[in-house]
Amino acid sequence: MAVEIVDACVNCFACIDVCPSSAIDEGKSHMLVNAKKCTECEGDFADPQCASICPIETAILDSSGLAINPPGSLTGIPPEKMNAAIMEIKAR
Repeated sequence: MAVEIVDACVNCFACIDVCPSSAIDEGKSHMLVNAKKCTECEGDFADPQCASICPIETAILDSSGLAINPPGSLTGIPPEKMNAAIMEIKAR
């Protein structure tokens, strides 16, 4: 049981300090999770802390390969409405 941080990660380092098992390290292109140390915060927190602080949607996957912060979860904008929202912002 371990989360995975994928290439969408921007190396902001926010996840390193909140990991209770010190399972996250800096990689060349994105943060890396030591699967032997990662517990997905089970027993410590209700949700994986790395995903709770991560500012990038879809950057962290749970042990089943699903994005913990799926598209729209951080912005509150459903994916099907994102293009319209971006166009509205650009028009301002």
